[in-house]
Amino acid sequence: MVRIIIGSVFLLISAILYGTKYLSAAISGVNSTSWGKDDFVRMLSYTPTLLNFYIYISFILGISLLIWYVVDFYNKNNK
Repeated sequence: MVRIIIGSVFLLISAILYGTKYLSAAISGVNSTSWGKDDFVRMLSYTPTLLNFYIYISFILGISLLIWYVVDFYNKNNK
């Protein structure tokens, strides 16, 4: 049961970091006179690449913990 909670927390952290990435790009482009897709992509390139690393790591940890729990639960019930 603890693995489900910890896995869910890691998925929540991943979602918050993912939203933070796009929100920070949008905030940094607020004062520009013209705003379009190219401007947003440019502002998105200014976000730290380490943030992407944390997003992917927390997502992978969350999914792995949930899969580990499901496999363990399935194995205990089939014995």
